[in-house]
Amino acid sequence: MLYFRFPDSETFFTTDDDSSAVNISFISFDRKKELDFKGNLIPISSEQIAQEEYIPKSKKERIELYKDTEDSYSRKVQQAIDYITTNQLRKLVISRGKILMYTDISHDKKLSLGKSFLQFSKNYPNAFCYLFEKDGQCWMGGFSEVLGKYNKKTNAFETMSLAGTMPVDEAWTEKEIEEQKPVTEYVQSVLKRFAVDISISKVQDHISGNIKHLRTDFKATVYPQDLENLIKELHPTPAVCGFPKDVCMQGIKIIEFNSREFYSGFIKVETEEEIYYFVNLRCAEFFKSYAILYVGGGITEKSDPQKEWTETELKSLAIQHNLVFE
Repeated sequence: MLYFRFPDSETFFTTDDDSSAVNISFISFDRKKELDFKGNLIPISSEQIAQEEYIPKSKKERIELYKDTEDSYSRKVQQAIDYITTNQLRKLVISRGKILMYTDISHDKKLSLGKSFLQFSKNYPNAFCYLFEKDGQCWMGGFSEVLGKYNKKTNAFETMSLAGTMPVDEAWTEKEIEEQKPVTEYVQSVLKRFAVDISISKVQDHISGNIKHLRTDFKATVYPQDLENLIKELHPTPAVCGFPKDVCMQGIKIIEFNSREFYSGFIKVETEEEIYYFVNLRCAEFFKSYAILYVGGGITEKSDPQKEWTETELKSLAIQHNLVFE
């Protein structure tokens, strides 16, 4: 089962049973897991999606791995700050999983995955939104960060650097501005190796529901033989990992005791004319009686552990506030 919608579109899609093509792939953060959905893309109505009654399976052992409290996450943040200082890093991204028991918010009502997906899509119109179940795994999510968009006919490539998080009505501080800079610098350095005719926009606000980020857009020409190598170098970007990549990946292994799974990985969608690569950030994994909401944040030497906890709580609402129970 797979449903999805492209950013700024009102058309929902699923796939048929044609096994001759792989059109959509979900790749985990560490690239060790990949789920492929084979078949042609076909439109599906919101009425059909609303009738989705899939009940996820339970895996009780997963609960203990993701029980972060404010205190435990604050210790992670301080550990990240120490790691940044020791290794002279500008930024390190760490994550947490938030356990959401359905009984805590639903009063014993049943979760409707189909209607939750439709509600989420409605409130995040500029995001790539999806809901899938495969091999006992059930995920829903959506985010508007584009790791890459490639036109097969013109070789035109688009990407962006996205970092820094604030509530929509608050002003940017030096911390967020400094957090976004290395992301922009990294994307630019990678493009110089694999692309030509590179153009870069000014920094702008990027609204995502109840929060905003800083965004810089890139356009370039990339030849087909260089595309997959470019994506391999771009992921994971400093926005989901930090920089330099190898040192930050090691820090993540030390500090995070839980697996990110598909969180902060990416989704590849191929059509006749274009190939899209979407960063998988605002997402959750669903089980029979609970969900794991995946969230994280960029840590710098100036980070405040309490504010970082608040930021992750704010990000978790993207999924939590759009769950529909009946």
